[in-house]
Amino acid sequence: MYKRQACAGLIATGPVAAWAFPVPVFPEPTGDFAVGTRVVQWTDPFRPEGFTADPDGRRTVVVQLWYPAQKSPAGVPRAQYLGRTEGEARTVSEALAGGVGLPGFLIDGVPRARSRAVVDAPVAGGGERFPVVLFSPGSGGVRSQNTAWAEELASHGYLVAALDHPYDSAVVVLADGRTIRATTASSGDRDRDEELAAGWTAVRAADLGFVLTQLERLDRGETADPLAGRLDTGRAAVAGHSLGGAAALQAARQDRRFDAVVDLDGYAHGPTAPALEQPALALTQEITAGTDPRYLPRLTEALEHSTARSYRLTIPGAGHLTFMDGPLYLPPVPSIVGALGRTKSPRVVAAATLAFLDATLRGRPGDPADTLRAYGTVSSSGARGTATPTP
Repeated sequence: MYKRQACAGLIATGPVAAWAFPVPVFPEPTGDFAVGTRVVQWTDPFRPEGFTADPDGRRTVVVQLWYPAQKSPAGVPRAQYLGRTEGEARTVSEALAGGVGLPGFLIDGVPRARSRAVVDAPVAGGGERFPVVLFSPGSGGVRSQNTAWAEELASHGYLVAALDHPYDSAVVVLADGRTIRATTASSGDRDRDEELAAGWTAVRAADLGFVLTQLERLDRGETADPLAGRLDTGRAAVAGHSLGGAAALQAARQDRRFDAVVDLDGYAHGPTAPALEQPALALTQEITAGTDPRYLPRLTEALEHSTARSYRLTIPGAGHLTFMDGPLYLPPVPSIVGALGRTKSPRVVAAATLAFLDATLRGRPGDPADTLRAYGTVSSSGARGTATPTP
């Protein structure tokens, strides 16, 4: 999630950084629904845990759900950010800081934050079934890194399921209290790093497919759950930020149950075959001289060799961390969080995502590009065609 070379600049700002890490204030969701949240943990009995040498280990993922809920009474506490408890939130924030070489005191306010959702809030009434959106965080990121985005989608009638990927996420706290820290790391060799990233992407893609299966089981009522019968898993999107965006693209190629893909500024690691059969939206920061020269050609290849209509939205003033919660609390350094500001950043990313999902999962009439171009420059492609700018 955080890039060490970018965030090193935060240390150089000296005393300025201390005031620039406030307690995040999350935007009020704009949809018709209140938002509930809870955390679940699922183990895949058929998949070994490849990050350990334990022959009996099985892949376990921790998933946070945000869902349309009934309005809670005034004064009901809002959900803790970054963890189920403040202790877990501090563990997570310290791991995130340590991962990029920042002193922990700089982000002391972050684990004190509260989001807009209510833990275990009753599911919204009315019997409506909610399309589902699965989310994979960036490398070294965590399930809660896109909380503002997830809450906005949930307020508009979507179920969002965000994953922690053990041994890849910065830190994962399991239900029994065990803590799993990241073991993935750059080798320093570009070709080797690409090989490693492709492998990590494949694990994440398998995690995403497994979670969709668990949501299908949950909806069927195989276990007692208030969301049983309320999830429309036949309308499912897969999304991710950075490395998670690559995982989303891979998951869609491998699993046709996903109907749409959202890549939040993610390099397309791994194979680009078979071709995507689902519509995709790629949100990117502006391409500059400092951008990895392989990034845009690789992403363009993934989108153009598609049998469905896909879109790339380039957002002026965006940085890589614009596409997660970072602008809510990181210093306003354009090279790190972009230049859209604390309020506009989460609004733009969520609004663009909703425009695409409403068209692809809910069948809203019209071309999504008509809405997307309000946020930047749109290129569309598909059916193995050539990208066409739509200014």
